[in-house]
Amino acid sequence: MESASTIGYLAACLTTLSFLPQAIRVIKTHDTRGISLTMYLMFVTGLLMWLVYGVLIDNAAVIWANLMTFVFALPILVLKYRAYRHSRNI
Repeated sequence: MESASTIGYLAACLTTLSFLPQAIRVIKTHDTRGISLTMYLMFVTGLLMWLVYGVLIDNAAVIWANLMTFVFALPILVLKYRAYRHSRNI
């Protein structure tokens, strides 16, 4: 594997895995008060767009990094949205 690909895969692993501790914490505590709903909506939308881009250019590092980050970020977004809806109904 060439050095550029190695750097790309390492970067993808680090940025993707950086969301895992936050996802675990939010899933365990259901505490999303410190998270912006707007930011997470924009972030998850961006992830999906990067995923589509990765598919279009057939780049495995872009595809897998954004797919895995999406998997880690989606539960946070869902819990944040549920908390937002709950706070609006009170």
